[in-house]
Amino acid sequence: MTLTPTSRIVLSDSKPHAAATDALVVGLAPARGKKVEILTPGLSAAVRARLADAFVAMGAKGTVGEVTRIPGVTGIAAPLVVGLGLGDESKQADAEALRRAVGDAVRSLAGTRRVALALPLADDDALLTVAIAAQLAAYDFVAFRQDSKKDRKAPVHSLTVLLAEAPTAEQKKAVKDVTAVAQAVNLTRDLVNTPPNALPPAALANAAAAAVEGLPVEVTIWDELDLVREECGGILAVGQGSTNPPRLTRLAYSPEGATAHLALVGKGITFDTGGISIKPAANMDEMKSDMAGAAAVIGAVSAIASLGLPVRVTGWVPSAENMPSGTAQRPGDVIRIRGGKTVEVLNTDAEGRLILADAIVMAAEEKPDLIIDIATLTGAAIIALGARTAGVMSNDDDARASVVAAAGLAGETVWPMPLPDDLRPALDSGTADIANIGDRKGGMLSAGVFLREFVPAGQPWVHIDIAGPSFNDGSAYGYTPKGGTGSGVRTFVQVAAEMAQPTED
Repeated sequence: MTLTPTSRIVLSDSKPHAAATDALVVGLAPARGKKVEILTPGLSAAVRARLADAFVAMGAKGTVGEVTRIPGVTGIAAPLVVGLGLGDESKQADAEALRRAVGDAVRSLAGTRRVALALPLADDDALLTVAIAAQLAAYDFVAFRQDSKKDRKAPVHSLTVLLAEAPTAEQKKAVKDVTAVAQAVNLTRDLVNTPPNALPPAALANAAAAAVEGLPVEVTIWDELDLVREECGGILAVGQGSTNPPRLTRLAYSPEGATAHLALVGKGITFDTGGISIKPAANMDEMKSDMAGAAAVIGAVSAIASLGLPVRVTGWVPSAENMPSGTAQRPGDVIRIRGGKTVEVLNTDAEGRLILADAIVMAAEEKPDLIIDIATLTGAAIIALGARTAGVMSNDDDARASVVAAAGLAGETVWPMPLPDDLRPALDSGTADIANIGDRKGGMLSAGVFLREFVPAGQPWVHIDIAGPSFNDGSAYGYTPKGGTGSGVRTFVQVAAEMAQPTED
């Protein structure tokens, strides 16, 4: 598959007024009366005054995320100046508000080849916040367009962040690392956006291998015959209705000297019709995104290996296509998950948890320090938390808290959720060890309770339901495009980076 290129980003100590660029982005904040304050450092008082007057004349107020364009003014070399509202001081100190504001500006400049960002940067953390937001905003998925491609404005090609002083080697290295994460997020978006006829399970497995080509990552792919030998009854049952057979992919990054081991498991349903319990036709096309968890694992492992983080990471990608046919699993079937536990399938549209169960069991056999699974698992997650927030559940409160905190640092919106024991009886089966669905109460939580059954006692495990934030079916906002978002990748990289830190005795 052809990957969407990630925009080039460089650091420069060029003065804002002299920057050689097609568009200069400056920071604005509200001021008393109907004025705005120019927050960009390095400009003369006269140039600031001219810019402020021009932006006010265009109605700018400096509120966070507001984007106002003006032609270049006397004293500015750039032919176009963009005022980016950064809000008051509280908003300026909010990293996610800054990321989204920068994203708004860069998206608005699609069709512009070179953009220079002249914004107030309090420290290197702010620099990296601006850098990754700019690169994530400069994204457009056009791999499957032909005639209509010419009608779209290309994302910004080159991004320059202006600094008050010459960039240090440490700053250049940090921005290079941020670029690796941005590339992984954009890879994940590409996988999610790819049409299902172009990405059946075998192709997803091959894409995973291609994503880590040239990196110190060992790839193992199990085909349907291997899955029979490995007794992965969940993956096989979900995939048996499709002419495209299922796969399981393992990505193993094991740097020398690593002591901590993180296992990542991602749901990879490459298309979900619901099977025999078929879904309504409306919006079923969006079920190409039911492998967003798998895509996040692939992207995260590629980023972690690219960064050379000293932590062992094993990515597990169970993948299947859930189709109705004469060979499909039926409501009432009983399947055997790896390890022996049996599941009565009451609804074939609750299939993601079946393939995850096999992979979680296999991941746990290696006794990692932490297992995190990520999945577009339940519509109930969207009902509970909306379209932009992921639910985080765990069998270990400390593990859940650490993942929630890592997501916050990475800039991904999540919310801790419980796994109530009182939901377990609803999963009782009259035929098997457990049923794959309970009643309608707490659907997101009961899915987590189901998965917990396949985690060995004492094994820390976290479950992230990204049914909402993995796919944006509305308009683009901030640095988030329409379609696949890359949800989960930045959180995983942050978790891995923290696990790579030496522990105190």
